[in-house]
Amino acid sequence: MTLSRLSLLCRDLWVLWLLLKAGTDEIMHQDIIPLCAADIQDQLKKRFAYLSGGRGQDGSPVITFPDYPAFSEIPDKEFQNVMTYLTGIPSLQDAGIGFILVIDRRRDKWTSVKASVLRIAASFPANLQLVLVLRPTGFFQRTLSDIAFKFNRDDFKMKVPVIMLSSVPDLHGYIDKSQLTEDLGGTLDYCHSRWLCQRTAIESFALMVKQTAQMLQSFGTELAETELPNDVQSTSSVLCAHTQKKDKAKEDLRLALKEGHSILESLREPQAEGPEPGVNQDQLDNQATVQRLLDQLNETEAAFDEFWAKHQQKLEQCLQLRHFEQGFREVKAVLDTVSQKIATFTDIGNSLAHVEHLLRDLASFEERSSVAVERARALSLDGEQLIENKHYAVDCIRPKCEELRHLCDQFSAEIARRRGLLSKSLELHRRLETSMKWCDEGIYLLASQPVDKCQSQDGAEAALQEIEKFLETGAENKIQELSAIYKEYDSILNQDLMEHVRKVFQKQASMEEVFHRRQASLKKLAARQTRPVQPVAPRPEALAKSPCPSPGLSSSQPLSEMSDSRQSRSSAGEEEESLAVLRRHVMSELLDTERAYVEELLCVLEGYAAEMDNPLMAHLLSTGLHNKKDVLFGNMEEIYHFHNRIFLRELENYTDCPELVGRCFLERDFQIYEKYCQNKPRSESLWRQCSDCAFFQECQRKLDHKLSLDSYLLKPVQRITKYQLLLKEMLKYSKNCEGAEDLQEALSSILGILKAVNDSMHLIAITGYDGNLGDLGKLLMQGSFSVWTDHKRGHTKVKELARFKPMQRHLFLHEKAVLFCKKREENGEGYEKAPSYSYKQSLNMAAVGITENVKGDAKKFEIWYNAREEVYIVQAPTQEIKAAWVNEIRKVLTSQLQACREASQHRALEQSHSLPLPAPTSTSPSRGNSRNIKKLEERKTDPLSLEGYGSSAPMSKPPEKGKGPLLPA
Repeated sequence: MTLSRLSLLCRDLWVLWLLLKAGTDEIMHQDIIPLCAADIQDQLKKRFAYLSGGRGQDGSPVITFPDYPAFSEIPDKEFQNVMTYLTGIPSLQDAGIGFILVIDRRRDKWTSVKASVLRIAASFPANLQLVLVLRPTGFFQRTLSDIAFKFNRDDFKMKVPVIMLSSVPDLHGYIDKSQLTEDLGGTLDYCHSRWLCQRTAIESFALMVKQTAQMLQSFGTELAETELPNDVQSTSSVLCAHTQKKDKAKEDLRLALKEGHSILESLREPQAEGPEPGVNQDQLDNQATVQRLLDQLNETEAAFDEFWAKHQQKLEQCLQLRHFEQGFREVKAVLDTVSQKIATFTDIGNSLAHVEHLLRDLASFEERSSVAVERARALSLDGEQLIENKHYAVDCIRPKCEELRHLCDQFSAEIARRRGLLSKSLELHRRLETSMKWCDEGIYLLASQPVDKCQSQDGAEAALQEIEKFLETGAENKIQELSAIYKEYDSILNQDLMEHVRKVFQKQASMEEVFHRRQASLKKLAARQTRPVQPVAPRPEALAKSPCPSPGLSSSQPLSEMSDSRQSRSSAGEEEESLAVLRRHVMSELLDTERAYVEELLCVLEGYAAEMDNPLMAHLLSTGLHNKKDVLFGNMEEIYHFHNRIFLRELENYTDCPELVGRCFLERDFQIYEKYCQNKPRSESLWRQCSDCAFFQECQRKLDHKLSLDSYLLKPVQRITKYQLLLKEMLKYSKNCEGAEDLQEALSSILGILKAVNDSMHLIAITGYDGNLGDLGKLLMQGSFSVWTDHKRGHTKVKELARFKPMQRHLFLHEKAVLFCKKREENGEGYEKAPSYSYKQSLNMAAVGITENVKGDAKKFEIWYNAREEVYIVQAPTQEIKAAWVNEIRKVLTSQLQACREASQHRALEQSHSLPLPAPTSTSPSRGNSRNIKKLEERKTDPLSLEGYGSSAPMSKPPEKGKGPLLPA
């Protein structure tokens, strides 16, 4: 169908092209005088011969040779050109009759007459009918001409007669006066200059028409031979180029027509002049010629317009087709990508939060894809419109329209199917969530019933009522039948989800079993309390069989002890079972929150961090966010991969033995959180600067988050804090379990990480320190203290003033130095409100000593430097903080002393191997080192000193209890 329509269109174009070509050929094949007036204008201006437009009686054209004294001097070439041009003007029909030559030599001599006639007869290029010669009018010349003509008649033998005329009236006998110009006694209006201008204009117009015809034929050939391009750009270029050429051709046609009409008007002007206007045959021929050329131009223009309309239609339809095909390729590529993407939406979720997140992702994906789907539907409608407009490529367009509709319908159906599955999954997870919540409430109910209070009748009955009332709520909260769940949700159940359903059902069954056992126990307790005690006399047979002499002892005492023992064992078992349930509950919370945490991290990384590299979102990014992704998100991606690939999977391995989960924390390093927290102030500052950026608002809208990004950036900080709370809970319910020690160690490890994170946050706030803080070793402690100074070197007043006015200092204890800084509170919000610390001074731990107690205040201790040249009295906020700092400083000093001893022993050992004889006592290196060590020990173990407070203990006096040297000698 498409080929037939296209071939039909091409056939129509070809027919129109043939019509156009025929018209232009007619114009180009017209007989146009080889010589133009413009070419021999100077020769024609001499007027030695002219074509006046007069005719003989039989219509023969008349060429007049006026009196021209210099006729003999005209070059043969010029004479030949003028004769050729003049004889070529009349029509072929008139020229075929033959020309009449009128030679006016009335003022000339016979010799010139003879020469002129002979020259004309010899060079005339056309047929001659008659030669009329007006001989000289002078008496002598006339007489001479009569005699000479009679004697020289043979010289004038020509194919046509030569008639010598004596006067103008004689001429009128051969040619009517109306066909002769005024100089020959006629009435024919003739102006040579006007004739020359008209001839020049007519010939110029004829040449213009011919060139226009050639241009149209060439352009038509180009259009007819143009092949349809295969792409939009090429088709547009061809259509544009052809349109420009068409406009140029139309302009040339308009100018040619304008010129022709102007010439025609000028030719018709003499008719309106004079009372008796007359037009000679040549003027009529000129008018006819111009009119014929104008008619041919009009016909050619009409044929060209029709041809162009068809050609333009063909090109425009081709351009429409190329646009449609290009749009189809683009839309199909996008829809294919969308189909591939939607094919990856296979996850049906492993938790309620996960399913809700997947539904949001699906809705967001549907919204993003709707642009492509709408474009595909619009393109299909465009194609239908082309078909209705009888486009030549119908067979090509219709299948593509059908394919686009199919792809759109397929997308909508797949989205609906995926939404249905996720909705089904959401429904199942809500039921599971409801069941788990019901189980948790039951667990807390059991845990809240003290065993001792249940020993009384009222207590047992109250607890029994609580349990029975709770079990009644199970009808609407618990999973009734596992097989029914499997059958109802068969379309979404995979292996993991089936396992999850099974575990929830198992948890529910276990919880119900515990409830039923507790219910049975409480019923027994309530029944035992209400049953009256009645003495029963033993039977004689029983007395005979009993080994005991007393019937009371044999019947009542052993039974009571056995009942109490069974009850005690039952209570202990129930308590342990309750603890196991609570452990499982804590483990469930740990796993659920861990999965939700991983989901939230992924959501932030995909919905915000990845979008910062998306070119389609680049225009929404403010300048301040360019290349700042690492600042804003820190190492969140590293944290996500750690939890998603490693930690979450390891936690899931401890689902059935939650008391051992501490091992999972001990086997992994959480130092990555320290890096994240150190970057948090920079991230917080950047967020405050750019929080109103349209990029964040658009991302939040797509993710359907109620909270902004800063709330999610706080999640890692909140998560590392949550671990220690969950570990404390787990440890509380696992005191007598196998993994209790691991849980305690894991808790200490997490608390240590929290402390390190907190310390590092303070450490990065130090300003003004010139060196590298990393060179000072590990940060051991940090805190705020009141500090007094007491230096031996310094003005007395300064020393006295320093005793009474403390300085507020923040101390940072490192392995190699202790730093004194001044704490400065900052104005602002969030992390900018966090304090900064201005560095004041530092003490090298190699020259530091301490005194543990200071008289008058149990919260004070001394840090002294260089054998007490500088003394810093430090007051801690509490005695516990003081004790912690003193213990930590003691550890540092002890480790320094130990390292010094080992170095000394190592050097002594090396020297003992290198020296053959022992050195003198006074020069022994080992002894010298021993003195150094002793001196260092004395500095490190300076007894409690009260100097600066009015008294001091002598060095020989033994220290008081609790105030002894910091380090043992």
